[in-house]
Amino acid sequence: MGRILAIDYGLKRTGLAVTDPLKIIATALDTVPTTELISYLEKYFSKEEVDEVVIGLPKNLNNQDTDSTPFVRKFIKTFENKFPKRKIFTHDERFTSAMAQQAMIAGGMSKKNRQNKGTVDQIAAVIILQEAMRGKV
Repeated sequence: MGRILAIDYGLKRTGLAVTDPLKIIATALDTVPTTELISYLEKYFSKEEVDEVVIGLPKNLNNQDTDSTPFVRKFIKTFENKFPKRKIFTHDERFTSAMAQQAMIAGGMSKKNRQNKGTVDQIAAVIILQEAMRGKV
């Protein structure tokens, strides 16, 4: 039984989260420089069984695309070409960065640690994954 991998794609860095093999628990995996994302995924997929990939899709409050959406759609095409047999779907990622910040505050994380953008990206990926998993139940 394979995992579900979530991708919070960004122009500079990308947050990744993954489920356990039973697809019960979502945890942060890593933050990767976006330029290294495809090679990171190649290595990860060679070591771990992944059944599905969920990619956060940025939307405005009015459900229109944001300035970042075309970059994510371009990445999706690249991903589909590189990994044609991988089942992927997108999930609305509105508010995930703000929710990540709130989660860090609620968890008692220091202000210095909350300023680490990589941590925010990882937690945002976890939120995307949790929300996608909730939608599948």
